[in-house]
Amino acid sequence: MIKTKFLTLLLTILLAFNSNAAFDIKARTVILQDFLSGEILYAKDPDKSIYPASMTKIMTAIIAFDLIRSGDLNLDEKFLISENAWRLSSAGYSSMFIMVNDQVSVENLLKGIIMASGNDACIALAEGIAGTEEEFAVMMTAKAKEIGMENTNFANSSGINNTENVSTVRDIMIMSNFLIKEFPEEYKYFSEKEFTWDRTGGDPITQGNRNPLLYKSLGADGIKTGYLALEKYSLASSVYRNGRRLIAVASGFNTKNDRSRQSAKLLTWGLTNFDLIEIAKINTPIENADVWLGKKDLVGVYAKKDIYKTIPKARKKFLKVSIIYDGPIQAPIKKDDILGKLKVSYKGELIEEHDLFAFEDVKKLNVFSRLLKSINFLIWGDV
Repeated sequence: MIKTKFLTLLLTILLAFNSNAAFDIKARTVILQDFLSGEILYAKDPDKSIYPASMTKIMTAIIAFDLIRSGDLNLDEKFLISENAWRLSSAGYSSMFIMVNDQVSVENLLKGIIMASGNDACIALAEGIAGTEEEFAVMMTAKAKEIGMENTNFANSSGINNTENVSTVRDIMIMSNFLIKEFPEEYKYFSEKEFTWDRTGGDPITQGNRNPLLYKSLGADGIKTGYLALEKYSLASSVYRNGRRLIAVASGFNTKNDRSRQSAKLLTWGLTNFDLIEIAKINTPIENADVWLGKKDLVGVYAKKDIYKTIPKARKKFLKVSIIYDGPIQAPIKKDDILGKLKVSYKGELIEEHDLFAFEDVKKLNVFSRLLKSINFLIWGDV
């Protein structure tokens, strides 16, 4: 027989977030994502092509983090600074003020990129890894395609003026999500407020992180500012509060002040108007299913992915999560056998469903025990 077990979660979801109608962010293109559920809470022309400016540097860091993880690069390794990189230490460019022919560690270059937004550090890192910045940009674009950034092309490592360096706020969000998910330890660099570099041939230089949200009581821990005269001001940002993370990306703010205030407004709106609901945790039993003729009467079932939903706070009525399986399930059962479905529905309509797997093996009873249990069932109807 088909068995359905309803979880205690009975909540409301508004599938089309109409609350957007009365809310606006003063930027040309905007997106806000709940990190764990992956749901988009707010969007304003999110696939409009932009010049990503210094948000490009997120990918520059990702390429280095990838190579460090694979063992092809380490933080203590030093790169020789070329004249090409040194030239971007001049006035008018964000820089960490490296000197030609100096040798700077990968870690210092990364900090110079992430915190000081150093264009000189970007070129030094790119040349050290790939030989030329052009070759490094090819690596960046390949990685972008690999992680699903469908409308992005990187033409350099820094994001400074190049009409072929293009993206969208949706793609920058995808990149930011990848950074945080895949490199949680390395991501901590993005929350550091200050960077001091003990440079060769001069006094140590201390620079503050350019992300204005780090200095607000918001819970921000990243990510990266951007500015180009044509694009104006942009920001990829993230907050983490009470186990919940939001990622926002916006471009086309008119002023630095707009960038700071409007980004804070967007993240605060997401935190205060929505709740994150945990439905299932990866590799963790959700419920028990009945077993027939097994050495155990129950077997745990689990999902092979985290499942979350983001719920508008004022609308908690119609979200139903249920576990459905054809049971009792006859033994033997092997771990990871598909035993049923986890279904999420709204007002009786299915939103999504996920396979549920056996959490462990359940062996079959011996012949005598099976016979005894079958007789008991015939007499008493007790399985």
